[in-house]
Amino acid sequence: MTLFRIARAAAGAAIAIILTAALYGGLQRLGWVLPRVPAGTASVHGPLMIAGFFGALIGVERAVALVAGSRDRRARLAFGVPLLCAAGALLLVLDPGSGAGRLALTAGSLGLVSVYAVVIWRQPTLFTATMGLGAYALLIGNALWAGGRPVYSIVHWWIAFLVLTIVGERLELARLVRPTPGRTQTFLAAAGLYIAGVALTYLNLDAGTRLAGAGMVALAVWLARFDIARRTVRQRGLTRFIAICLLAGYAWLGVGGLLALVAGAHGAAFTYDAILHSILLGFVFSMIFGHAPIIIPAVARLSVPYHPRFYAHLALLHASLVLRIGGDLANSAGARRWGGLWNEVALLVFIVSLAAAIRSGRHANVQATPHTHSLPAEQHIPQH
Repeated sequence: MTLFRIARAAAGAAIAIILTAALYGGLQRLGWVLPRVPAGTASVHGPLMIAGFFGALIGVERAVALVAGSRDRRARLAFGVPLLCAAGALLLVLDPGSGAGRLALTAGSLGLVSVYAVVIWRQPTLFTATMGLGAYALLIGNALWAGGRPVYSIVHWWIAFLVLTIVGERLELARLVRPTPGRTQTFLAAAGLYIAGVALTYLNLDAGTRLAGAGMVALAVWLARFDIARRTVRQRGLTRFIAICLLAGYAWLGVGGLLALVAGAHGAAFTYDAILHSILLGFVFSMIFGHAPIIIPAVARLSVPYHPRFYAHLALLHASLVLRIGGDLANSAGARRWGGLWNEVALLVFIVSLAAAIRSGRHANVQATPHTHSLPAEQHIPQH
């Protein structure tokens, strides 16, 4: 077994443990009675998912892109980012109150900022700067949490990490439809509004939440109007599936933003749940569902042939999210609890579906490259 395969297996095992612990804690938070584990993860469900799981996942993606685009061996240091994020999350799995875990996550996010500094230096563009700001948001959120701030007060920094990373990548692809200066200015206004709102949460959580909500609505409208998915949805196969995932995700980003704008930070616990999961499940996981068949071949060198069954986990995710958010807005603990359970079932179906696709790809002896399973308009990992 080569060193690459050993590292890939170890990284996969760590990410699987983190995801499992985070999902288990999520079910506990929803009120499901589950067997007790030595260190319950309900209190760190959010940090495990965002700072741990997504920090490691995006860290791996960025490291692969950086190493592929550089002859400098020092670029391999970028793999320290996902290692630190995974190590911090694993420490939290063992001990949810671990100060060392919080510090490791903060160090990992600092490393990610450094990686984006190199990326921006090599390619100073609006989309790389946008993704770099997302890494800064993760660093600030992790540092504030490590300093003792409660999760609810800094969660918008973590959300901004994911929103700005995704929006930056979509902005990169918007170049393919020849963006006009007006489109760029509109994007800058929407992104500036959102970033200002997130920053304001540090001083005034309610006002900042509302302003960030307005910014998310503006970004959702911009993406729905100008993203290339509006064109690719007319095609077939994987390209159309990706476009549907993206457009559905933009709708949920708008829903989450609208709820934040209306409710602010003083809404009920159910409203807080609706805001977070409209964005983190409806928006973020729609992006993951759509791009996994491209990211996995690029990062893990595993072929993921498209299959129409991919629509099953996509439909289940959005149907269960409607049930969950509807339960939140109706103050129905039962609907919220069952919706949350089926949210996690959708993620498990997604994993099983991917595993089946990878297995069929091996049988078909398909050569896995970043360009194998998508049209040029939907290349996900830029070779910076």
